[in-house]
Amino acid sequence: MKRIILIGPIGSGKTTLTQRLKNQTITYNKTQAIEFIDNFIDTPGEYMEHHQMLNRLQMTAVDADLVVLLQSITYQRLVYPSGFCSMFTKPTLGVITKIDQLHHESDLSYAKKMLITAGVQEIIAVSALTNQNIELLRSKLS
Repeated sequence: MKRIILIGPIGSGKTTLTQRLKNQTITYNKTQAIEFIDNFIDTPGEYMEHHQMLNRLQMTAVDADLVVLLQSITYQRLVYPSGFCSMFTKPTLGVITKIDQLHHESDLSYAKKMLITAGVQEIIAVSALTNQNIELLRSKLS
């Protein structure tokens, strides 16, 4: 599996997705610092919330093969600036999380629009709780 850095705001599901992809029991665990877990680099959501910390994401991504941006279906707020992916020298993938909580197609459209505007090359919508599209994501991360 490639070395993956997961980037997203607080509560976007980075740690939960990592646990699911590693076939671990899903438990809530607030990421307080950048964590290197096997092939995953889990980043604190605060790094996206406080833009003066974006350079830490850029520097950490140097150790990754793939940058994965997470956008929760439940988070209807601009997270990534337009062209955000251009700050990385690695391929990018967008992951829409928490699709088990989808109530309106417009929520999915919004999440896709945010990731496309950020500059991701491909998008996969998943649910770490129900396993929806987890195998598809696993295959993309291999």
